[in-house]
Amino acid sequence: MFTKFLDPKNDIAFRRIFGSERNKDILIHFINDILVFKKAEPIVEVTFLKTIQDPEIATKKTSIVDVLCEDEKGNKYIVEMQVAKEKGFEKRAQYYAAKAYANQANIGGKYENLKEIVFVAIADFIMFEGKAGFKSDHVILDRNSHEHDLKDFSFTFLELPKFKKTVDQLDSITDKWMYFFKGCDETSPEDLAKIIGSDAIIERAYHELDRYYWNETELLSYEQAEKYEGAYNASLAQKFDEGEQKGREEGEKIGIAKGEQIGLTKGREEEKIAMARKMLEKGMDVRTVKELTGYSLEDLKPESN
Repeated sequence: MFTKFLDPKNDIAFRRIFGSERNKDILIHFINDILVFKKAEPIVEVTFLKTIQDPEIATKKTSIVDVLCEDEKGNKYIVEMQVAKEKGFEKRAQYYAAKAYANQANIGGKYENLKEIVFVAIADFIMFEGKAGFKSDHVILDRNSHEHDLKDFSFTFLELPKFKKTVDQLDSITDKWMYFFKGCDETSPEDLAKIIGSDAIIERAYHELDRYYWNETELLSYEQAEKYEGAYNASLAQKFDEGEQKGREEGEKIGIAKGEQIGLTKGREEEKIAMARKMLEKGMDVRTVKELTGYSLEDLKPESN
């Protein structure tokens, strides 16, 4: 179905909405709406900072746009879109947060002046199989008392496949953002009025993805990003299939080798038993046969069918 709205999960589109100076009020709105940690003191201003992502990793990702910004108190926020399912993504989230935290020490000062790091990820795949909810918030708690003493790290993950609500079921601003990420490019003009309601920022976000306000150069960049994402995902799928096939082949080889080993061991065992029986037939006493072969008279009895 053709609609006038583009896909916010696209690298170029995501950067336009959440990583540009002209739309930083949309980013502020999103962070304040999504984070449970900031309800008491919402951020009012952000400054965009240079991304912390490693070039080696960046070349392997698709539709991931790390937005690193700082609020008026110096707390830092990493907002990331992750389309392709990547092994160890939750570890990479912690690595990026730790790196942003450690980078504060480069400018000198005291440890007590280190600021909070907040990581927000929108994942177009299921990260936590055991969790039913589409949104999960993670902090460091005392194992026994559950007190939140270490306050400088927090992680929020939004898992798009778990969000199942229709337009008529959206009853919170978080629902609206989830629907925006998951179904913006399929939103009809009729549904748009229901989604927006009185929220001017959500309306701005949709407006930014209206293809009729994109020039030819911008649309070309968008389409190139889509092609890259498609090729990357296809490559991942192929590697998965190849890995699965290789795993089956290795399993078969191991199974055959194990079977051969079991057969060989059993054959040798049968040969030793046959030899022990011959010793007895030749008149050798039971004690000597047992000392030489390890088999008792009971062991050497023929098996009953």
